[in-house]
Amino acid sequence: MIEKQYISYFEIVREKITDPNTYPFNIPALKNIPKVELHPNVTFIIGENGTGKSTLLEALAVQYGFNAEGGSKNFSFSTQRTDSPLSQCIRLGKGIIAPKDGFFLRAESFYNAASYLDVLQKEDPQKKALKAYGNKSLHEQSHGESFFALFTNRFSGHGVYILDEPEAALSAQRQLAFLVRLHELVNMKSQFIIATHSPLLLSYPHAKIIELSGSGYKITRFSDTEPFIVHKVFLNDPAKMLKELGID
Repeated sequence: MIEKQYISYFEIVREKITDPNTYPFNIPALKNIPKVELHPNVTFIIGENGTGKSTLLEALAVQYGFNAEGGSKNFSFSTQRTDSPLSQCIRLGKGIIAPKDGFFLRAESFYNAASYLDVLQKEDPQKKALKAYGNKSLHEQSHGESFFALFTNRFSGHGVYILDEPEAALSAQRQLAFLVRLHELVNMKSQFIIATHSPLLLSYPHAKIIELSGSGYKITRFSDTEPFIVHKVFLNDPAKMLKELGID
């Protein structure tokens, strides 16, 4: 039931916007987005580059209490203040049950989050900052391995996980493995909000897919998403597609 969701909806409080003609409030999709109900398990946010996916995801994460550069709620590092004022104008519908875990993954700043963990480990080895991450520095693993170590070791269920392009460092095989882990965590009463370009991730059944575009916002189906359509057309006849692109 919706009242048992960790986050049931979000909306932009227009009265708090000082100038609707400035970034990010002038992004077309965000300018007209209404109150949006979230799926109790998995909500995907998709769209072309520049449509506001990461900006919206960051605002949701910051409003929920996460560090703007990523991590859990107790991550307090900051390398550069880049978060937009959108988070100050977001209202979240919070459920009656509080999550026991949570994490905000930003692919672009994951390096900084990994460095912060190393600093914590060196400052106080007794606290074992890396224990929840497989007892190994994320910098001592490949980019993809460190992402997967996060999903398998750090994410413990009963949590809110806000992920910005988690596929960025994952091979196709690892993306499928991520789907398995996602499903395990959903069955452990977790809620995900994910911005992605990956048709593999978007295939997760029963998820809600929110598409942002230059013309606004809509709820769509997996088979109607651009990632699915483009990949399907290309893989059905790669030679033809390459020829149309002038590559032959």
